[in-house]
Amino acid sequence: MAEGPCSITDFSFDAEVRACDTPVLVDFLATWCAPCKAMAPMLDELADEYAGRVKVVKVEMDANPKTALACHVRSAPTLLLFKDGAVQATNVGLVSKTQLRGMLDAAL
Repeated sequence: MAEGPCSITDFSFDAEVRACDTPVLVDFLATWCAPCKAMAPMLDELADEYAGRVKVVKVEMDANPKTALACHVRSAPTLLLFKDGAVQATNVGLVSKTQLRGMLDAAL
């Protein structure tokens, strides 16, 4: 069983996301954000379900402002799906597991 989404930083973003050879779902979150906390268990489950096919990572926006700015993220939660180093899909706000599954399946 996978360990769920890993945390990445401004310094590790390019290596962990842009250089990854599989699709990467990036969860831009804030520790004070209630919808972010509500989505966390769902993202943990999806990370396990899609292990080996999609990488799921999280970026804490307040601690990593350069990455959020570079990705044009203005609010939490924002989910960006990267494939081949570029953003393929975006979801802003609280979304359902079904919506996220559809987003991930479309990237595979």
